[in-house]
This record gives sequence, C-alpha cells and structure tokens, in this order.
Amino acid sequence: MEKTLNELMKICKEICLTISRLNIGGVLSLSTPLQVLLKKEFLEYAIYLADADAELTMEEQELIRDLLDISPKAVEVNEIRNMLAISGRAYESTRPKALKYFILADAGRKIGGDPYQYQNAQILVDTYRLFGEHLLAVTAVAGEEANRRFTGYVRMLENFLKEYGVFYTGAQKLIVPKPFFAAAKPVDVEKEADVDDLLEELNALVGLTRVKHEIASLVNLIRVQKLREKRGLKTADISKHMVFYGNPGTGKTTVARLLGKIYQGLGVLRGGQLVEVDRGGLVCGYVGQTALKTQEVLDKALDGVLFIDEAYTLNVGKGENDFGQEAVDTILKAMEDKRDRLVVIVAGYEAPMEEFLSSNPGLKSRFNKYIQFDDYTSGELLEILESMSRAKDYHLAPEALLCARTYFERCLAVQGDHFGNAREVRNFLERAITNHASRVVNISNPTEEELTTICCPDVENITPNEIT
Repeated sequence: MEKTLNELMKICKEICLTISRLNIGGVLSLSTPLQVLLKKEFLEYAIYLADADAELTMEEQELIRDLLDISPKAVEVNEIRNMLAISGRAYESTRPKALKYFILADAGRKIGGDPYQYQNAQILVDTYRLFGEHLLAVTAVAGEEANRRFTGYVRMLENFLKEYGVFYTGAQKLIVPKPFFAAAKPVDVEKEADVDDLLEELNALVGLTRVKHEIASLVNLIRVQKLREKRGLKTADISKHMVFYGNPGTGKTTVARLLGKIYQGLGVLRGGQLVEVDRGGLVCGYVGQTALKTQEVLDKALDGVLFIDEAYTLNVGKGENDFGQEAVDTILKAMEDKRDRLVVIVAGYEAPMEEFLSSNPGLKSRFNKYIQFDDYTSGELLEILESMSRAKDYHLAPEALLCARTYFERCLAVQGDHFGNAREVRNFLERAITNHASRVVNISNPTEEELTTICCPDVENITPNEIT
C-alpha cells in the first residue's frame, strides 16, 4: 500500500496512541506524551536539515506547519538551534526517543493483531526519510551539507532498526512511501523501489562503509534535485563521473555494476549496463586505430557506465609514440558530447591515479567525485570467505576458520598494499577445496557432512607465499 507523507504522519500519530494505550515500555512514565515527543523530535530534525544553509525559509516553515500541525515560535527555534550547536555532529548519532518505543512494540510483538504487522518502527523511519526529502525539495539551497546531514541521519536510523531485526525493504514492506512528485507512470514507481533494493544489496556487501555512505549520499542528492526541478527551483549540477581509488579485490567493479543499475532506476541512464575495459581494450599499436577501438567501446557503454580499470596505464610510454593519449582524448570528447548518456568511472591505485588525472587538466576537470575503497580487515576477509563457501555448498569447521584468520593476518602483514583482498580469499578457497577433494576422495562412502566441510588439514599448509 502506497502512502503519501501526510498519510504516513497520520499513521505515526495513530501508532503513538496505540503504544500509549498499551503503555509499551512504560511510555506513560514519560514527562511528555509520546505524540508530543514525536512532533518535537520531527521539529528538531527539520531544523537540523534546514539549518544547513543557516536559514529557516517561509517554504520550510509552511511545510513544518502542514505536516506537524505546529507553528514553532522564534524562541523555540532558537532553543533547538542552540541545542544542535552544542551537540554538534553528535546529533547525527542521537536516536529519537520516540523510535525506541516503536521498536519495542515490534521486537516484542506487543500489539495484538497489529494492523501494520509489526513494521511500526519501519514506518516511522520511512516517514523520517520522506519528510527529509520534502524539506530538501523546498529549501533555498539544497547543497552537499544538507544532503550529508540527511543521508547520515537516515542511515543511522536504519542501522538502529537492523540491530533489533525490524528493518524491512522493498516487497517486504506493508506500507510503501509514495515518492514525492512521482510521475503518473507505474514504471517510475517500480524504478524507485528497485533503487532501494539495489542500495540494500550494496549495504549487504562486507565492509565498504565509506563507499556505502558516499553512494547513498549521491542517490539522495540526485533524488532531491529531481524533486526541486519539478518544483521549478534551482538545481545543482551533479557530475556522475567518478574516480575509484583502491587496491585490487576491494569491490570496485561490483560497486560500479550496482551503480549503473541505480542510475537506471533513478532515470539518470536508460540502459545502466556496465562495460569494463582496461588499456588493452582501448589502445592499438597504429595511428588512428586506437580512436576507432575506443569509440567502439564507448558505443557499447552508451546509456550505461564505462568502467576503466587501472586507467593510469593509459599514460604508460607517454611521449614515446604511445597511443594511450589518443584513447584519453576520445573518451574526453564522449564525456562532453554524451554527458547525459554516459557515465565514466576510472579506477586504480591512489598514487598512480592522482598522477594520471593531474597529467591532463581536461581529464581532471571531468571528475569531482572520488571514492576510496579501503582494504578489508582480517575479520571482513573471513566473512567474505564464509559467504563464498556457502555459495559453493561448503562450510569451514571452527578450527579451519582459525587457520584462515591466521592466514589473512599474515597476508596483510607481509604483502601490505599489494594484498589481493577478496581475490586472495577466492584463491585461498580454491586451494582449500582442492586439498579437501584430495583428502575426501580416500574416504569410502563419505557423508554429506564430510563432502561439504573444509577442515583444518585442508587449509593449515596454505601460506601467503603460495598464492600470488
């Protein structure tokens, strides 16, 4: 069931009354009634977002009055501003008190015959998200700071729900927020839902905390700018080309593929496909051939994402009859001529990429979004190993997991910046499966457990020097 923001606000008030009637979590002991507390916290949230440009405009005040049915006085607004100034960035991790009681109602199954199927907390968080989108759509200047605040706060709320197992996405939701200014065609609503599912797929990846935040922030910025455009307000010029910094195996290609689909869901790209190439897929050995070969690749990537791995290799041999620059020039022209139909992502090690981008002013000016892909920790590598194992119908015995953790810790210590990350995990698992097969083949009529369990003997002799 799709609901507008006004409808969601009414549902939240109704849930407040139910929680109070049942005194869930001892809510009646609060000095302020839950419904009043909820309004107060929404007002704090609104001023937190609106004050990113240090101004509470008439449009923002009208929205607050319409949704919260209150007209905050200047004294009250200043008190909230002072509170926010004192708390500073700490507000971003301050969970609303009202949300606690919504979560208690859901996690404890406290409402008999709950009409919202114990998704009350999810409804409240979705209301926060839609409220924020509405506010940023009418604010005078919806810049990076307002978007950063919005993204960070909503992500904090969603993580809070995940902690208690009451977080729902996509088709799991009983109540679906109706996109603000949604187009009449149902397909547009479906695309918006797809974006949320894709973001959840991104969030399900191991590690990549910084990457997830950057992508979520970008998605929110695009969504809000589209809303502002529909209202005839000024919009920011958003460059969608990106630079991915990081070592091999840190998820750059996986994220680029998801990003293409997300752009498609947002209506930024019609196709959303990912075309992945490196120097060998762009550069030829004779004059004129490189431009033709590069153009063929660009044609395949049109309406999607062109992902150039180890892009700095296009600078190899510069000034020595190398044709990498010819490929760069062709790509630059396409980025300008087809800027509404093509997204280019260049990736590689940080230092060589910086040198590559600085070598050409026209190239550097095309990219203003840089995302760092950090190396995985040994614990994250172990999570990836377990996930890869499950996908192949294997699992590791506890002692084998201990051996694997020791292996990854040694890899990180010995190989440093050249460590292969998730690729190293894949190689480790393949070696373990080979050793497992050599051991199990000698067992007469092995059980299913023996066929699927990787034990310590299968991994204990694998050393970092054996896998490159």
